[in-house]
Amino acid sequence: MNFTPLHDRVLVRRIEGEEKTKGGLIIPDTAKEKPSEGEVVAVGEGARKDSGELIPMSVKAGDRILFGKWSGTEVKLDGEDYLIMKESDILGIITTASAKAKAA
Repeated sequence: MNFTPLHDRVLVRRIEGEEKTKGGLIIPDTAKEKPSEGEVVAVGEGARKDSGELIPMSVKAGDRILFGKWSGTEVKLDGEDYLIMKESDILGIITTASAKAKAA
């Protein structure tokens, strides 16, 4: 797939939620909520200030993120579902314990 978001937009692949509850009950598709967690696939170059200076993106491809329930525009590219959203729609970056250990 060749797709590059423009400006401060981000291409995101949703990460599907759990199929079972912690107690072991299977959640039917009709009761599942759309996941608000995803993986960044591609990012634009960033927004620009009025002066023309580039504001770099805070996220990069491969980051696991959390976003608002109604964020983004759903698109289908190469038969796969994605979301395109502005960087400001992203609530935060999820880091795992192993990623924190690597950074230290």
